Amino acid sequence: MSGKGLEDERKFWLEMSDAEQGLRLDRALARRLPQFSRTTLQGWLRDGHITIDTKPATATTLVRGGERVQFDLPQPKPADVIAEDIPLHVIFEDETLIVIDKPAGLVVHPGAGCAQGTLQNALLHHAPELAPLARSGIVHRLDKDTSGALVVARTEAARLSLIGQLKSREMGREYEALVIGCPPATGTVEAPIGRDIRHRTRMSVRSGGRAARSDFTVVERLGPYSLVKVKLHSGRTHQIRVHMAHLGFPLVGDQTYGGGRTRHILARQALHARRLSLRHPNTGEPRTFEASRPADFAQVLTALREEFGT
Repeated sequence: MSGKGLEDERKFWLEMSDAEQGLRLDRALARRLPQFSRTTLQGWLRDGHITIDTKPATATTLVRGGERVQFDLPQPKPADVIAEDIPLHVIFEDETLIVIDKPAGLVVHPGAGCAQGTLQNALLHHAPELAPLARSGIVHRLDKDTSGALVVARTEAARLSLIGQLKSREMGREYEALVIGCPPATGTVEAPIGRDIRHRTRMSVRSGGRAARSDFTVVERLGPYSLVKVKLHSGRTHQIRVHMAHLGFPLVGDQTYGGGRTRHILARQALHARRLSLRHPNTGEPRTFEASRPADFAQVLTALREEFGT
């Protein structure tokens, strides 16, 4: 990137390369700035926030190579979410990041039928300066009944950096899941995920879905169950739950994807975001954060070990 750094402020410029010659401007910019979606870039072009050599540009403008593309990005709008005094388990925080250990049962951000009582409401009480940031600095999510580590940006520069790390797969996310059955010791599921055609509240492996890859390793055999470690290479909705069910090993307690018969063992899907690794947006230092297993998950493992003698 040329000119003033994107991670320092919202006004900067970059010079297009000869390798991008002939590409549409929106496509070339999407390649250079993976932290922004192509739709977002098209919107900024349409609204005049991106120019070429101080002149208006459009999404379909063809790159010649050597142009100076200037950005004057709009300030994000404050979140229309109220602050609520909801306890948070903070693993780490500084002036740039907050890493939360999210409990099962807590929705990440408001949506249809859930306007309050979410992690976003809690964050705005904990750190009011998050209000101007998109989704109050939340850059990824965990399902309501999934526990574990989740990172929040405290500044716009950090938010853009973390989004870029997610898209480039530089951010590492490792989960623990208790599944029904005995999968191979190691394996990879590389199968596209999309909205289930018949059941719109579910996801499924299907052609036309978005590319998704999960690597898993069996950590422990517990009779008819297995504790597995899963590493994500993409972040599709319900990805681990869908991929493991697709292999024939649904998660314990997951009523949506085939684990409903084990709800007596755990009344939610047995999924925990154990480890999160990233590059600190300010210092560039690699950091890894861990969230301990929650009590309900740990108690189930203890009971299974006692029952099956492991």
